[in-house]
Amino acid sequence: MDTARRPPREPTSDGKPVGAPLGPRRGANGTNRTTGVLTTGTGRAVVGLVVPVLLVVAWWAATAAGLFSPVQLPPPEAVLRAGIDLAADGSLWHHIAISVQRVVLGFIIGGVLGLLAGSLLGLSTWADALLSPLLGAVRAVPSLAWVPLLILWMKIGEDSKITLIAIGAFFPLFTNLYAALRHVDPHLVEAGRAFGYHGLRLLRTVQLPAVVPSVFSGLRLALAQAWLFVVAAELIASSMGLGFLLTDSQNNGRTDRLILAIILLAVIGKATDALLGVVEKWANKRWA
Repeated sequence: MDTARRPPREPTSDGKPVGAPLGPRRGANGTNRTTGVLTTGTGRAVVGLVVPVLLVVAWWAATAAGLFSPVQLPPPEAVLRAGIDLAADGSLWHHIAISVQRVVLGFIIGGVLGLLAGSLLGLSTWADALLSPLLGAVRAVPSLAWVPLLILWMKIGEDSKITLIAIGAFFPLFTNLYAALRHVDPHLVEAGRAFGYHGLRLLRTVQLPAVVPSVFSGLRLALAQAWLFVVAAELIASSMGLGFLLTDSQNNGRTDRLILAIILLAVIGKATDALLGVVEKWANKRWA
């Protein structure tokens, strides 16, 4: 029997042909039953709070049961009280402001340099051959290895701290952009050149829009690295900042303040990442 020309299938009552994939099951309101709560920002935020709340409850239960001494793990109310005391005398806000300022400056400097270096090596075969071995070796150097050298060169002021953070922020963006530009569709580049785009104009109008997701992936990794490096940076004879609060609390046996500093680093780091995520959504709609 000739099966090359089959008659069209009769649609079912929902407008789909017989045998068509049913797709996800939907509720009475037309939303997916299993993921409907995740389709809104508020729903995702509520779901995202479930695990942190459970961790706080488990923390409180462990300390209330006496599984840890107050020196090892103070109860949540002790950490909250330590935060209130530091906020009351104003020192907490100074620690936060100084760390945020250092992270922002280091992130901007490292990000700009990473964008320039990634663009150069991703677009130029000669630059790639000349510089990629050196940058690959420098990337392997641990962050704390830079501290003595930066102190020797820049003393113990803000320059050495911001430079260290910039080093941490540089490599994630450089690596992501470099790899993405090496894999841009060559037909897209040729089409841009056919329209008369060359050099920086070609990079700005064709190649960078093609790698917007990779750029923001690198930016978010760079921001995370900046927050990681700020703790190492504030080991450089610092008297302010969340990294200093960590080490000072350790030296004075104030575990409550130490945990407070860790929580603040996590919360502020997540908040800055969320802000960058908003910019990423706008950029993807605008260029990607």
